[in-house]
Amino acid sequence: MGDWAPTVAIVGLALVIGATLVLSGPVGKALGEWIRGWSKEGQQWMALEAAKHGAVLPGEGSRVLDEVEALKHRLAEVEERLDFAERLLAKERETDRLGPPR
Repeated sequence: MGDWAPTVAIVGLALVIGATLVLSGPVGKALGEWIRGWSKEGQQWMALEAAKHGAVLPGEGSRVLDEVEALKHRLAEVEERLDFAERLLAKERETDRLGPPR
């Protein structure tokens, strides 16, 4: 048993030093950001699960209604643009049909 002790100690020390070097670099920073984001993901997950079952979390109802109103407004703008583009295309085709006589 005494013969393995120095080997185990050296391997353990190498692992600790390697882990310290890896975790102090960009990998460690990314891991920290990932862990920090768990609380936000938890809230999003709860909102998603509540929405699946038809429930709305407190404070989410007004946000959802505001978002729906904004989407309605954007849809109305897109419909106006589409109507305008259709009128332009129809006007262009009409002038092509009514070209000068030959």
